[in-house]
Amino acid sequence: MSTIQVKIEAYGAIERQLPPQLALDYPSAILVGDVLHQITEQFPQAEKALERCACAIGEDIVSRQATLKHDCTLVLLSPVAGG
Repeated sequence: MSTIQVKIEAYGAIERQLPPQLALDYPSAILVGDVLHQITEQFPQAEKALERCACAIGEDIVSRQATLKHDCTLVLLSPVAGG
């Protein structure tokens, strides 16, 4: 059984709190929320930003309940103020 690699791309405030080349490996399918939880454990300074960020894969916003079943890049987008 092959592992699933989730590469992390962060933009905005989150980008400054995470390393530029972040990739996590999992033995099986995992929820987006569980990936965020693991990032918070490794980088506690990013917790507040991660709580409010939007998550996307490609052009699609995904929920924290979405299941990642194969290698992908999870994009973390900081909330944007103003309007």
